[in-house]
Amino acid sequence: MSINRLDVQAAAARIAGQVVRTPLIETRLDGRRAWLKGECLQTGGAFKLRGATNRLLLLDKDERARGVVAFSSGNHAQGVAIAARRLGIAATIVMPADAPQLKIDGTRAEGATIIFYDRRTEQREVIAARLAAESGATLVPSFDDQHIVAGQGSVGLEILDQLAQAGAPPPPLIAVPVGGGGLAAGIALACPDARILGAEPEGWDDMARSLAGGAIVPVAADAPPTLCDALQTPRVSPITFDILREREAQVVAVTDDEIAAAVRWAYVEHQLVVEPGGAAALAALLAGKAKVEEGMVVVLSGGNVDPALHAALVA
Repeated sequence: MSINRLDVQAAAARIAGQVVRTPLIETRLDGRRAWLKGECLQTGGAFKLRGATNRLLLLDKDERARGVVAFSSGNHAQGVAIAARRLGIAATIVMPADAPQLKIDGTRAEGATIIFYDRRTEQREVIAARLAAESGATLVPSFDDQHIVAGQGSVGLEILDQLAQAGAPPPPLIAVPVGGGGLAAGIALACPDARILGAEPEGWDDMARSLAGGAIVPVAADAPPTLCDALQTPRVSPITFDILREREAQVVAVTDDEIAAAVRWAYVEHQLVVEPGGAAALAALLAGKAKVEEGMVVVLSGGNVDPALHAALVA
């Protein structure tokens, strides 16, 4: 099946009441009126609950009884764990051993079983696929799944509705952090008249390089460390790549220093706690990597950051 805006609308209706309608906050960037979409205030601390909830609601009775397996550095892990707990489904999550403790604790608190792996020497997809095959559980990828993408797209529908309620025109541009591209692709489907700007950490900018070359390119094996644990996706998926390529999305790379400045700005200007990965799109605009446009929207995709790290970044 191919995915379209109708799938996003169906997903939004399906998950209504299961996710928070996050605020759209007016701000000024480079002297222009803009809006911040606060997915850092979503249940579970990130937009991931949307796609996870949509995917799990579509499981039949037998599939629910066999449980689910997911792999994630944290935000998708928590989204799946929350959705699974609410639906009475057993969840096993494959997480990197160096995932932030806050995300590990949050996932475990929701009742999920965690299996750790070494992100430098092991492949999370292989481990998760093996676990799912052994138990008969359903594999729930973080972005390589049309139902996940459709659920994430509900962010875009909310943006359009909230702007209309505010008496503001639809956004000419929506800036979104990009890991696997599920959120950006979903918003692209939901908001066909808006241009899409993605932002990735430097060295992990595989979507940008894939779009530039016309074919999917994985992250290099020696990719540098990054503050953005949420955006350390080794390879994007054909689903997200095809959607963003068709929409001619622009994707730029940001440095850790630029990301730290964005985390600081969100806290100082709006008292919002945003994790580094969640601030990537804001970082691109504050650093001048892309032009700020009047009436544009910037998605702050997550807020699950270790308190000590956040204190150091905003100091």
